[in-house]
Order: sequence, then structure tokens, then C-alpha cells
Amino acid sequence: MIAAGKLSPHWADRPYHRHWLLAEAEGLMDFFQARAINPKGGFYDLDRAGAPLSTDNPARGIHASARMVHCFAIADLLGRPGAADVVDHGMRYLWEKHRDVKNGGYFWQANDEGAADASKQGYGHAFVLLAASSAKVIGHPLADRMLADITEVIETKFWEERHGAIAEEFSEDWQPVAGYRGQNSNMHLTESLMAAFEATGESHYLKKAERIADLLINRRAREEGFRVAEHFSEEWVVDRNYYHPNEMFRPAGTTPGHWLEWARLLLQLYTLGGKAHAWMPEAATALFERSMTLGWDKDKGGFFYTLDWQDVPEKKSKLWWPMCEAAGAAHFLNAHVGGSFHEDSYRKIWSVIEKSFIDRDHGGWFEELTEDLVPANTLFPGKGDIYHAFQACLIPLFPADGSLTKVIQENGAKL
Repeated sequence: MIAAGKLSPHWADRPYHRHWLLAEAEGLMDFFQARAINPKGGFYDLDRAGAPLSTDNPARGIHASARMVHCFAIADLLGRPGAADVVDHGMRYLWEKHRDVKNGGYFWQANDEGAADASKQGYGHAFVLLAASSAKVIGHPLADRMLADITEVIETKFWEERHGAIAEEFSEDWQPVAGYRGQNSNMHLTESLMAAFEATGESHYLKKAERIADLLINRRAREEGFRVAEHFSEEWVVDRNYYHPNEMFRPAGTTPGHWLEWARLLLQLYTLGGKAHAWMPEAATALFERSMTLGWDKDKGGFFYTLDWQDVPEKKSKLWWPMCEAAGAAHFLNAHVGGSFHEDSYRKIWSVIEKSFIDRDHGGWFEELTEDLVPANTLFPGKGDIYHAFQACLIPLFPADGSLTKVIQENGAKL
């Protein structure tokens, strides 16, 4: 361990580290750009070697389609040849297959025939807003129509003004699925609302993001000692006994990876809002400290997937996305708060990523490891998503004051 006070300059300021990060981002684009394209529309989920997990009319999840649009819009801003074609491929699939032209909104899963899962989920709609916002930044011809459409759906179907957050799920014809409100969908909507604000300059997006953050972090997480609860009743009362068989999207207990994600999002929101909310840096600092103290495996490295309500590791798998969010959060904290703890954590996080999560044999990153940092596939069947790792590699290369689309537009020539 490097002693406190010996950590300047930051790794993110060092030319070699910056080159290393950019090379990793390039490797991820190389892995996904051609392999993930389904010629019939949408994108394949990939196995470890980069082959499609299924080519027989697979269902395409809306979040995966939208995230590819977002990431390759970023790649296009960087100057990646062919990236705009990937954006176009994804935007057309979102608009032509995921969009419900009869009832409005967007299907959770689509295939060649149309809806494979016709439910309308807040999580998926949040990512459609992100895709439309990012596509608007690069001038895609569908972006304005999609942005107007998804904004109307969120405002008229999902948004609950009295709570300042969105409902979770509806049926195909907008019958509410009662009894549940979720943190995860609202967290990602906060990310997307900030991107929409940056793309349009319209303040109503930012105000909604601030209200969600106030509910989930300034009130509920603060009440839990800055542990982010995942599951709630319709009145936003924490449900500690919640269980859902889909452990990928709704795991029981608490999820330190989301505490880390919120730490970064809060600091971005703080900056975009003119630094008007003094509680945000305080909360971001506390969330990161709680994650590193309670969620980090001090013996083997990596973050436990979930903790129980006594802070005991429950699901001990080590997933790639909390590592990615931790790297981004540490960079933002270095910029806005400072202190050797954040830089030391940044270096520790990237060292474990380099050692255990990057697949040097086949490309891409392992999405799941065991507690002992051995590749596994109990929750994630392969390599289905560029989004978390790609952003983790690029966030430290730019100023910590906005979405990647915004900061690359403003600073791309300085890369």
C-alpha cells in the first residue's frame, strides 16, 4: 500500500495511464462493434469468445439495444469509424421493433416478429431516453422524434409527481403492476435525465433528476446510514424482505455497486445544477466510503454483489459492473472532493480489474467472477454488454462535470 500523501499526481493525469485506458476502451469497441450486430436487427448477446449466444431469433432486451446506441454515439464523438452505423442500426430497432405503435411505450424485449415480452418497464424506458439523448448529440435523424416520444411516455405514464420518482412496471396496455417501486430504474433514469438536459438544455429533465436523487439518497439512503435500499412499497417505504427470482435486476438485500453508481451520478448532478445542493458531495463521499468499507473484499479484492441488512456479504459473486462504477466514482471524487483515500481506491480498483476482469485471451471483460475471482456464469451467460466497462475506461480521461457525450463534445480534442 502506498502511504497517504504519496499519491500525487493522480493516475488519471498520467500519460501512460491515460493511454492504457484508451487502449482498453478501443479493445472493447473492437470486441463488440462487428460481432454484436444482428443483421436482422438489434444486437446479439455474446459468449466468452465473442460468438452469438443464439442466432435463432433471440429476444433482444431493450436496455441492451439502447446501451449500444449510447456507447457507439460516444465512439462516434471520439472519431471511431463505423460507430455511426451501429447507432443507426440500434435506433432503427428501438423505433421499429421495441416501440409499441398501438399502445405507446416500448416493449421490454423484442424479436423478429415484434414483442417477445410486451411489458413496459421503467428500467427499459430510462435507457431509451439515454439512447435518444446520445443520438441527438451526434445528429441522428430519429433522435428528436424518439426523444419527444419517450419524454411524453415517461411524463404521462411513469412519473409520479407526488413522490418525485417513477413507477416500475405496466402491462402492454398500461395496466399497473401493483405493489412495488424500485431504486434501480430510478437511478438509471437520473442518469438519462441528465443526458437529456445536456442534449436539449431543457431544465425539466434536470429538475426530475434532482427530485429522484433527493428521494432515494438525501432521504431514504441517509435514513439507512447511506446504504442504498433497492426495493420499496408503492409509498416508497423500504421493503427489507423483498425477493424476486431475477437476481440480475432485483437482488435481495443491498447492492454496493449501486452506492458507487450513485456517488458518481450525484457529483455530476451537483455540477449540472450549479452546485446548488450542498448535500450531494457529502452524500457521494459517504456512499463511496460505505461501499469500500462494507462491500469490498479486503482479502481477495472486488465487490461482493449483495449484502444483507446486517452488512454481511450475501451473494459473494464479484461482478464487473460494480468495479466499473467504482472507478468512475473514484475519479469524480478525486475531482470534487480530493483526498488520498479516493486516489488509493482508484488505483486498487483498476489493479483488480486488470488482474482479474479483463479477458486477455478472447477480448472483452468477464462479467462475473466467483468470490475467488474465477470466471463464472451463474447470473450472466457471456459478454452481453459494453456499457459499464466502456464508460469506466473513458470517464477518467475527461473532466468530471457531465455525461461522456457532453464532456467529449467539449474536450475531445484534448484527449
